[in-house]
Amino acid sequence: MQPFDYILLKLPYSKPFLFVDTLQVVTENGVEGQYTFPADSSFYAGHFNKMPVTPGVILTEVMAQIGVVCLGIFLLNDSPTDELEVALTATQIDFYKPVFPGETVTVRSSKDFFRFHKLKCKVEMLNGKDELVCRGTIAGIMKSKSHA
Repeated sequence: MQPFDYILLKLPYSKPFLFVDTLQVVTENGVEGQYTFPADSSFYAGHFNKMPVTPGVILTEVMAQIGVVCLGIFLLNDSPTDELEVALTATQIDFYKPVFPGETVTVRSSKDFFRFHKLKCKVEMLNGKDELVCRGTIAGIMKSKSHA
């Protein structure tokens, strides 16, 4: 078992809507993780016909899952059996480069604040060439059902 596998096991997502492959760094101040977009993902079928690219809403979801939800699980530090409640409350993302089928991206997130169950983070996504794909802020509500 890898050091951060317990976080991955607590994620409230499953394939095909799970967008976290690995976590390299998780601290109280931030997280870094990766995801590889399978070339056969259903959203590529019609987004765009001759040259498919990953939709911005999916890129935002990848950053939310790695940059906010994974970090929130770490910060909550609950027991392995606690169920998680997650709600996205705000996003502001700027996009710079496309992501194509089969690409691996790295998400880096730094905590802006975490109080009253609200976690706000600065997030950025880099492609395999370390080029900035997108960046911005994402906020969400993170709490355990047992502490609701």
